[in-house]
Amino acid sequence: MFNKFSSLSVAMACIFLMVIMTGCATPGPAKSTATIAPPPAEVASSVGWWYARFRIHWPTEKPVEWHWDLLIADKIIAPVLAQYKDEIHLWRFHRRAVRDETGHQFSFIFYASAGTAYQIFTTIRTNELLAEMKNAGVINEDHYDNPEKNSRLRIEDTSDVRWPPVVQRNWPYFIMGSSQMWLNLISETIADMPNLYSPLSVQENEQLYEKVNVAIGALWEQEGHRAFLHHLSALFGYRPIIYYDKRMLKF
Repeated sequence: MFNKFSSLSVAMACIFLMVIMTGCATPGPAKSTATIAPPPAEVASSVGWWYARFRIHWPTEKPVEWHWDLLIADKIIAPVLAQYKDEIHLWRFHRRAVRDETGHQFSFIFYASAGTAYQIFTTIRTNELLAEMKNAGVINEDHYDNPEKNSRLRIEDTSDVRWPPVVQRNWPYFIMGSSQMWLNLISETIADMPNLYSPLSVQENEQLYEKVNVAIGALWEQEGHRAFLHHLSALFGYRPIIYYDKRMLKF
């Protein structure tokens, strides 16, 4: 009886000690992005659409900070495009900021093989600036498609299903050119700014890309009608379109 009681007491004491140690433990660092496994050999060459998504911190009391999108595009995605340009068939950016579960999210979307997607995601995940932005609380989460499986195999599979099929199939070419121009505007605007030293801290990058965002926004306001909308309209013979407010407009 004495031995049984002693054993029970020791066991309870050990459990109590473990609970105390657990409660006093210092919380560990934030979890890193889940590891991405390479695709199996039988699917590595299959081509499809892939997403890399970056959810940006957006406090409820602040307006959306669009300049972070420019920083991600220029410092994290542009090097990937340069490195894998021969393996990427189509690509584009997507920007959104809505007060919902997703919030402010910047996406890099590309059409390539599963093997290339794995390489690109690995390259992005090891980007030092991305790690700094996550540590600084600028990027809350980064998400990547699983290269082991993909159901978006056709060129039209990421287009709006409400569009006619012919538009769905050809729109990715239009938005890729637009994304490339926007990316070039960012890099050329920065090139015209004096006294830039590298590497910059997250705070210094924020100040820089705030200025770049303002400059490109001004370009859109001043030149968007002629340089973009007017010439796009010209391709379609200057026919009027039905705009969102259901009015006929010409550009």
